[in-house]
Amino acid sequence: MAPSSTSTSTSPPSVVVVLILLLSAVPARLASIPVSDGLEQLGGGEGLHREILRDETVLRLKELGKISDGEGFLERTFLSPASFRATDVIISWMKDAGLATWVDQMGNIHGRFEPSNSTEKALLIGSHMDTVIDAGMYDGALGIICAISALKVLRVTGKLQRLTRPVEHSVLVSLQSVSWLREPLSYCSQVIAFSDEEGVRFQTTFLGSAAVAGILPESILQVSDKSGTTVQEALRLNSFEATAAALGQVKYSPESVGSYVEVHLEQGPVLEALRYPLGVVKGIAGQTRLKVIVDGSQGHAGTVPMKLRRDPMVAAAELVVTLEGLCKDPSRFLTYDEECGCFTEESLAGLVCTVGELLTWPSASNVIPGQVNFTVDIRAMDDLVRETIVASFSRIVMQRCDHRLVDCAVEHKHSAAATPCDPELTAQLKRATRSAVSAMAAPGGHAAVAGESTPVLMSGAGHDAMAMARLTRVGMLFVRCRGGVSHSPEEHVAEDDVWAAGLALLRFVDQHAVAEL
Repeated sequence: MAPSSTSTSTSPPSVVVVLILLLSAVPARLASIPVSDGLEQLGGGEGLHREILRDETVLRLKELGKISDGEGFLERTFLSPASFRATDVIISWMKDAGLATWVDQMGNIHGRFEPSNSTEKALLIGSHMDTVIDAGMYDGALGIICAISALKVLRVTGKLQRLTRPVEHSVLVSLQSVSWLREPLSYCSQVIAFSDEEGVRFQTTFLGSAAVAGILPESILQVSDKSGTTVQEALRLNSFEATAAALGQVKYSPESVGSYVEVHLEQGPVLEALRYPLGVVKGIAGQTRLKVIVDGSQGHAGTVPMKLRRDPMVAAAELVVTLEGLCKDPSRFLTYDEECGCFTEESLAGLVCTVGELLTWPSASNVIPGQVNFTVDIRAMDDLVRETIVASFSRIVMQRCDHRLVDCAVEHKHSAAATPCDPELTAQLKRATRSAVSAMAAPGGHAAVAGESTPVLMSGAGHDAMAMARLTRVGMLFVRCRGGVSHSPEEHVAEDDVWAAGLALLRFVDQHAVAEL
């Protein structure tokens, strides 16, 4: 059964496998290799397709990283001029891989190869094309380009035409290197480059993947950016229909999708500390985004006595410090547990809170502000912990604001529950990782290495897989990054780790096909 999304060009397939970008894992044999060292020294021979999976992929990452709305830094947000330039480039790469392409009504880019005898369920693989402000070039883009490169290998080796299950967009992996391939794959393959995951422009994440998953509410069309432009207006300005009916056409039916897999850089330091290039993800932390608005009395900085001020800046500063204390030492504030009357240490693990943006009005050095707004980002693996922190902070905001005689409001901008990854997909990704790393490590083959285990991680960052989990079962692979740095120009993934990810994705696709045929 076909996904019900419609396109601005080619219509989607009857059965679709969406590949959005996957990075694979590397076993313990590589633990002795520094992050800066490549896997090349361990073998880059026949069947590993280094020229496409590493060299060309890295060049394309650099090319996409130059497409920006900012001068001297990377910024590419939802429906910005740079996003459309990036769309043209990504489409050209998809076509180079032999895929039919279209752009749907939320700006998501799809690339598909559909064989004549495709099966009912699709494998989706994808990631996002938007960035934060002053971004690195790997977040999101790594998954998209790795997927495209993998599909290109299939095309140039003649394997793409042998697929018999739908495959859509961004990437297919080389099967020529898989000596243990038992039969032609039954894939209609589709890769999706999601238009918005970061939520920078409209402060609402997963616009692209939520539309595909069918969970994007009609009310999203009326959400405004800082300039006052609504989502609906931004879409119409760029020739999209921007109606509730159009959003409904983007979504895929659950009956058409078998699973979703995403490859992403880790955005943390764990894999580097373990000296592993790749790891599988057990689950993704839940997330809540708030906007706190503090209204006071605007006045002259030199004439209003300190005791008579209603200063929203001072109140906001106190609230920011209070939030830090709440999340650093939550046991001082929280007293829940069915047995012990408190939250357990395990349930509090991974709790993080961030104030990433603070705006003042009128923002002049000689004026007491009239209003201060700031954002709050709260994440935790345990949904009850996250919800309790949100409720506790909201209550504290009102108490402190009353004390300081200022007016406060707390707006809930986004909330997403913690997302567990599918155990079966996770096991398949682990096997694919071991196989790929062994192939790269062994000059003469890909024999398994006994006793090696792939790291299993939790993700504190949100990913498109969170939205896609509302549509189908999900799995994720992480790729290590230098210093654990992300959302920064210093973000970096070693070239050979990019290569390992592409090869691991190839092995996963083959496993997945054999398991489901």
